[in-house]
Amino acid sequence: MAINHSKLQFSELDELRHETYENSRIYKERTKAFHDKHIVRKSFSLNQKVWLFNSKLRLFPGKLRSQWDDLFIVLNVFPHGAVEIQNPKAGQVFKLNGQRLKPYADGINDGEVIEECPLLEPN
Repeated sequence: MAINHSKLQFSELDELRHETYENSRIYKERTKAFHDKHIVRKSFSLNQKVWLFNSKLRLFPGKLRSQWDDLFIVLNVFPHGAVEIQNPKAGQVFKLNGQRLKPYADGINDGEVIEECPLLEPN
């Protein structure tokens, strides 16, 4: 009698363990699908100008200071998001993850006024 009761308990524990593994697998699949849905895919072409994200840790970064470094030029695009870029000023060439890059918007020159809006003094 006691042997049958312990076998029943073991089988119930085994069922609970399998159910827990299944729930864990479903949770991981849903979490991955949610994460992958919100990833922005970036594509780069040769000789394209890009900004490089500056990930250096600063103790007191300025609020209005840009997190993007100088312009770089794309030399080669590898599979799985790797990109080879070159600094046109220093001539350095290195390979990095494409998620650290942002396309440069040509057409706006430095110092060019896009729209001017006069400010009025409050009464």
